[in-house]
Amino acid sequence: MFVSVLVGMVVGMATRAHTDGVRLAGQAAEVRREIGNDWWIPLVRRLSRGRWRVNRSRPVVRDLGSPWQDTVASERTGWRTRAAWLHGEHIFAVDYRVCRRCRIGWVESPATFEPYRRCGLATSGLIALRADHPGLTWHTLGGHFPVSRPFWESVGSGVPGGYEQGPLCPHVDRG
Repeated sequence: MFVSVLVGMVVGMATRAHTDGVRLAGQAAEVRREIGNDWWIPLVRRLSRGRWRVNRSRPVVRDLGSPWQDTVASERTGWRTRAAWLHGEHIFAVDYRVCRRCRIGWVESPATFEPYRRCGLATSGLIALRADHPGLTWHTLGGHFPVSRPFWESVGSGVPGGYEQGPLCPHVDRG
């Protein structure tokens, strides 16, 4: 009896997580943006001809009170993070960078918290990101792990660049 109750609770939690994830994926176009970037860092580098390096403190990841948020990336200088939040915690996040001059976008490290995988969060988040930055070719920096190839093939189908590995252009810093 105890085991069946425990199994029922686990199945119920998984079903609720899936339902919440699917609902949240449907809201991916509703994004609240945090204003701010590191526009001054390339300026300092250019003016000093690369002699001065900027040591920037890590930004605090905070909840903006919206299910989908676009904020300054916490680990990559000059990059941004698109994230889905549920119950005060981010359950999906991907870092991205765009070069308008070259018409290229890069995404890195998409991650979905385990109970919310296969709910469409990553796919919806990437679709909304492309809609916010139309006309770009999309790439990743790193190689794709064999286990993640089906994901990248799926989300990259019909997308210019197809999220294939591609180098940064000269206008963009790796962060």
